[in-house]
Amino acid sequence: MKYLPLIWAGLWRKRARTLLTLLSVVTAFVLFGLLSGITAGFDYAIDRFADASRLRIQNRINITGAVPLAYMPRIEGVKGVQAVLPLNVLIGYYQEPSNGVGGIAIDMDKLAVLGPDFVVAEDQIEAMRQNRAGAIVGSELLEKYGWKIGDRVTLKSPVWTRPDGSDDWVFDIVGTYSLKEGSFPENDDFFINFAYHDEGRAFGNGTAAMYMVRIDDPANSAQIAENIDALFRNSPYETLTQTDRDFIRSQIDRIGNINYIVNAIVGAVLFTLLFLTGNTMMQSIRERIPELAVLKTYGFGTTAITALVVAESLLLCLTAAAIGLGIAAATFPMAFESMGVAPLPLETAVLFAGAGVAILLALASALPPVWRVQRLKIVDALAGR
Repeated sequence: MKYLPLIWAGLWRKRARTLLTLLSVVTAFVLFGLLSGITAGFDYAIDRFADASRLRIQNRINITGAVPLAYMPRIEGVKGVQAVLPLNVLIGYYQEPSNGVGGIAIDMDKLAVLGPDFVVAEDQIEAMRQNRAGAIVGSELLEKYGWKIGDRVTLKSPVWTRPDGSDDWVFDIVGTYSLKEGSFPENDDFFINFAYHDEGRAFGNGTAAMYMVRIDDPANSAQIAENIDALFRNSPYETLTQTDRDFIRSQIDRIGNINYIVNAIVGAVLFTLLFLTGNTMMQSIRERIPELAVLKTYGFGTTAITALVVAESLLLCLTAAAIGLGIAAATFPMAFESMGVAPLPLETAVLFAGAGVAILLALASALPPVWRVQRLKIVDALAGR
């Protein structure tokens, strides 16, 4: 610690240069934290919130295709299956196309398949059974559009038209649901009766976009999935049965190889940053060659001067990384919330990885000036050669 003033004086020899370098490194580590946090956040969310006792069945050939409702009794007969929930999505909007609202059509008698985190009052479930056009809406969606229980709202769906050609779907809001604390994602869905949607659309009747299946033992999920798919092999509508975890990962993979994209961007930024910090350190040492020679005349060995140079680089990079990762940690939950999912904290593993990268960056940046120090000759340095 007694050499800290010397290290600090070296860093602030050129204040403008140090501040600009510090700002560049801070920006790079904000980007590192946010991008690395996204991949870690998806993994965290999948591991924490995927239901191990739930399977999802969709069309194997075309994931946007349909699965016949006639399959449901056969799926229910598979050993280990406890309940089967058919599901459709009413792709639509409220008033303006920018106000997208997806009505999720489900059978209210099979709500247990959704899991214990989905909370709705029994009298509101009964109201849905009594009103075919009923809807149970998440509290956030109610607040967004100023709806309340008892309101009648019209959703327009250019995809699911009515037999008369109309794209209007009228619903009575009969209840609201909530999710238990810490659940995922946020409660902004619009649940409607499956039968009302299936019978009221102009085409696709008698099919489901997906089945959600509750099983008795997650340890047997692979075998149960195989048994379900075997029932419909070589049929016109072959099925693909996946666990919750595998389904979510497959949807993310459809966007692209996020890990590769993130790593490529972060790698390019850090590679560029290496040249920036290395050049800064090299300039700083070059300007102080006579001073380093003086230190040698006072008894400082090559090892001691090398340690000062490395410590200077470490102080710069670690300080900037701490600021950058701190900003990333503070803003990361808002980034996930803006994507319409629950705010997630920046994973601790990302912070440790950032610290490790900062140390490697500092050591790599210090290599050129260290090499220069190792070859330093007092007479030549004092003579300005």
